[in-house]
Amino acid sequence: MSLVTAAIALCLIVSVGDGDSLSARCGAEPVQRVRIAAIDAPELRQAYGAKARAHLARLCLRQQARVTAQGHDKYGRLLAQVSCRGRDAADEQVVAGLAWVHPSQAGTHPALARAAVRARQTKVGLWAQKRPLAPWTYRQRHPHPTYR
Repeated sequence: MSLVTAAIALCLIVSVGDGDSLSARCGAEPVQRVRIAAIDAPELRQAYGAKARAHLARLCLRQQARVTAQGHDKYGRLLAQVSCRGRDAADEQVVAGLAWVHPSQAGTHPALARAAVRARQTKVGLWAQKRPLAPWTYRQRHPHPTYR
């Protein structure tokens, strides 16, 4: 079942790009790049970037995932809510302190925003740093063509 035409699909996660993006094969359709909605994980060159990717890979890589399409981003990636092993990938990344809730999404995802506050208060993951740098700020300071 194509994610272009279906809102929800069961897919196989074939690769993990970073802490908030992966590639999924849904049925006989070509592999699609998927951006996990509502979160933004550190870039791979940032502190905790590799840890965020590894955490997402442990949860989702080579697993069947429920992918709920929510649109596309400016790079053409599918924006989606992704569940692997029955767990929401965005929630898992935020609770582990390995992703921010994107400021534009906090109001529409209040439970996720509360989880982010708890992670920050308990200094888990990237919140253990003295001054964690948000990935959107990092991308502004370090423009690079691969940040898509």
